[in-house]
Amino acid sequence: MKEEGVEVKYFWGSTLYHLDDLPFKVEDLPSNYGAFKDKVQKLEIRKTIAALDQLKSLPSRGDVQLGDIPSLLDLGINPSARTSQEGKPTMVGGETEALTRLKSFAADCQARLAKGGNQKGGNNSVFGANFSCKISPWLAMGSISPRSMFDELKKTISASTTPSAPRNGPGDTGLNWLMYELLWRDFFRFITKKYSSAKTQVEEPGPATACTGALA
Repeated sequence: MKEEGVEVKYFWGSTLYHLDDLPFKVEDLPSNYGAFKDKVQKLEIRKTIAALDQLKSLPSRGDVQLGDIPSLLDLGINPSARTSQEGKPTMVGGETEALTRLKSFAADCQARLAKGGNQKGGNNSVFGANFSCKISPWLAMGSISPRSMFDELKKTISASTTPSAPRNGPGDTGLNWLMYELLWRDFFRFITKKYSSAKTQVEEPGPATACTGALA
């Protein structure tokens, strides 16, 4: 596209904290999570940008041919298939599914806390070691961004707690530990970029599989 004179802009969107907002250069990123958290946890998280109501049409000048959008069958995919060869259900992708799972998870968190989970013993005793929102595949594929996930969780929190809690503050809810899991995910992303070689490093790291238990 650059050879054709088209201006190309890159946007960073795979982490909770924006790359440009870090209080240090990527090459100076702390090598341990504790030091990283201490430096970034007070940073303001950028607000998400609302989706456009409509997209502009293609430029009137030029000879751009629209062509046909291929169907799943054209791409060799059976749209009716819902199970893998092992007989296990296949994952339903897309933002709609990601938001549905996220809202269901948040509602479940609040329901558990309403039954007395927010007592002495901490969140681990409430949710258990295997309790998880299991949203990593959607995060990795870009169906939902960490910031949009953060905002959705905040909406649920504000609907069930006092609205005076700061946007980035800890608050007293069962969803806080998931916020910290997103921060762990940021650390893995940035540390990968820090140690990527100059030949393989790109504007933004590709889908990462490294994440902590709550996002697995």
